[in-house]
Amino acid sequence: MTNTVTIGVASRAEINARFTRAMTTGERATPFIGFVDERALWRTLTPLRWDILKLMTGAGPLPLREIARRVARDVRGVHTDVHSLLAAGLVERDEAGFRFPYDAVHVDFILTAA
Repeated sequence: MTNTVTIGVASRAEINARFTRAMTTGERATPFIGFVDERALWRTLTPLRWDILKLMTGAGPLPLREIARRVARDVRGVHTDVHSLLAAGLVERDEAGFRFPYDAVHVDFILTAA
């Protein structure tokens, strides 16, 4: 079974409702990382950070220098991007390095007329 995370736009109320549903039904909720709006999502998930997530997907823990080597970027820039992903809750850190604990990513949000 693939360990998939959904990344999307959701209000605090929607996130709370997901949690409450999972707690009351006993179902295991699909992992979800929510942003308040699409601007926050795209501000956090820049193309260079997507490259990092792509290489980390299913890869296990990676040291920062290895991430930089694999994306062919300088360590300083990758450090900044990885720490932004860490702050957003997308990446985890342990003694072995940085980890994106999912095998697949689904991005979900709806664009509606203004």
